[in-house]
Amino acid sequence: MKTSVHGYWLEEAGPVTPLPAVEGELRADVLVVGGGYTGLWTARQIHRLEPDARVIVLEADRCGRGPSGRNGGFVNAMWFSLPSMRDRFGDEAAIEIACASQNSVDAIGEFCARQRLQAWFRPAGYLQVSTCAAHDAAWRRVVDACTQLGEPDAVRELSAAEVAERCASPAFRGGALYSGAASVQPARLALGLRDRVAAQPNLQLFEGSRVRALAAGPWGALAETERARVRAGSAVLALGGASGARGAPLRGRLTVTSSQMVISEPVPELLEAVGWTGGECISDSRDLVHYMRTTPDGRIALGWGGGRIACGARIGGRGELDPAISARLARTLRRFFPGLRGRRITHHWGGPIDVSPTHLPLVMPLAGDRVFAACGYTGNGVGPSHLLGRTLASLALGRRDRAARLALVDPEPRRVPNGLPGWLGGNTIRAGLVRSEDALEHGGRADPLSRSLATIPRLIGFHIGR
Repeated sequence: MKTSVHGYWLEEAGPVTPLPAVEGELRADVLVVGGGYTGLWTARQIHRLEPDARVIVLEADRCGRGPSGRNGGFVNAMWFSLPSMRDRFGDEAAIEIACASQNSVDAIGEFCARQRLQAWFRPAGYLQVSTCAAHDAAWRRVVDACTQLGEPDAVRELSAAEVAERCASPAFRGGALYSGAASVQPARLALGLRDRVAAQPNLQLFEGSRVRALAAGPWGALAETERARVRAGSAVLALGGASGARGAPLRGRLTVTSSQMVISEPVPELLEAVGWTGGECISDSRDLVHYMRTTPDGRIALGWGGGRIACGARIGGRGELDPAISARLARTLRRFFPGLRGRRITHHWGGPIDVSPTHLPLVMPLAGDRVFAACGYTGNGVGPSHLLGRTLASLALGRRDRAARLALVDPEPRRVPNGLPGWLGGNTIRAGLVRSEDALEHGGRADPLSRSLATIPRLIGFHIGR
């Protein structure tokens, strides 16, 4: 098995020529820090709103080498978050966000088609399944919320037989289908977006340009790198998990954990045998979710959102590549699909997840109306990053349109413990969740301590799961 931080998707996408680093004294109307999905969509949306606006994007490494190029490639809307958004924002604001997020899924597909970007965009839907009795009907609140708010077609409950028609895994029971979802090759999308942004007039994209300091005030923003100073009227921080690092402006608003993935050799005959030929992306209904999808050449990729919590948002080491999790994922993949026994698992990789305590992404103003940050996708960033890119574009340009007034902008703060106490406590709770969910999935019941630990997040107001 090939193990690397950057993983299969970037390898499959092929070599990329790095863009130059920024140098000298530069000026822009908007500075974007971060060259992942959020930063690149923001730059593109600014160009669409005001083509004459000068935008500079600074990426510390290379675009696509962070979470944008390593994730599972699920292009989901936010329908499964509708119940929690109702609780937090009310019905009108919740349905506005959900519908806008669905529009973003559709817009990503239109972008790929219009730009002739071979990013494997496939609008085949997202299937949430149950793998134990405790998770049967885990989607019921979502089904009810969608019906009550006038969007009954957003999700449809499926019987066990209907699930088996789409994917006959011995582990799957009933399920729910979110038909508006899609899948994509995440690195191809990130790199294709990178190339289109770099080619636009008035957009300058620099790689290998880590921002060492950012100052802001009524006069605008000033970023300093090793070899440059960039002045701008406003700035956007699209840093992902690094938003919660020590000294970062959103420390205390995020927990940084990891998700790791494995992928099999091509097994098209197995996909035919189990009937998984429609291209649906699938997850189970655990809080620490397993998620899986196929590729055009018949591979099966499986990921798990149960990685260890990082200390101070330091995301290297076992947070990104853990041999124990690699072995666990291989076992889980073969449990879901016994026909994979004797077949190779070819790659293992991982990446950071910026986890919001509400399980909802957020946009925060950091320096009055001059600097704005987005983060907290909690494993569902491919689709919502387009939505928040549109919001950030409006805010950075001083517009106060509907996109800038979404309830995800400057919500009531929820804090998370940080530093060593937060790391120790978070990993202890994680261990209890893992043991409790493993026991349920195997028909048993966890020990009392694990069950108690698993209840703590809800008791203190943290949303776990979808």
